[in-house]
Amino acid sequence: MNTRRTHPAGGVDDALRHPRTQQALRGTTVLVGCYAGVSALTLLAVILLRHHPDMVTDAVWVRAVIVVATSLLMASFAARTARGHRRSYLRLRLASALMLVAIAVIIALPGGFPTWLKLEQGVCGALLLGVVMIVNGRRMRAAFASR
Repeated sequence: MNTRRTHPAGGVDDALRHPRTQQALRGTTVLVGCYAGVSALTLLAVILLRHHPDMVTDAVWVRAVIVVATSLLMASFAARTARGHRRSYLRLRLASALMLVAIAVIIALPGGFPTWLKLEQGVCGALLLGVVMIVNGRRMRAAFASR
């Protein structure tokens, strides 16, 4: 019978239990959690400022909702990665890199978004840069390479 296992028969392997890997996993989870928190607070600000069309445009609404949704997905990926799920680790690597590129584009393009949102996206970008650096680091790649 072909049953799918997310962990080796003996449980989480030594590479994932290594203290530095555990520290990297905790750091990733904290950074993604902060990203989700900042994103949720931004959506709250958008809701509160909805009657100020110079500060909250349609593009701001769309961006805020997308960022909250992706941040929650990434929080799920980070939590599952911390439990040793290789596919979630790969999803976290991909999502964090794509969102970082999207943030760089938003900040770089003139117009389109108000300055306050670009500043907020800069904060999110800094958090995601930390995630990208950790999840693409040698220790994390090695921990999930054998899985």
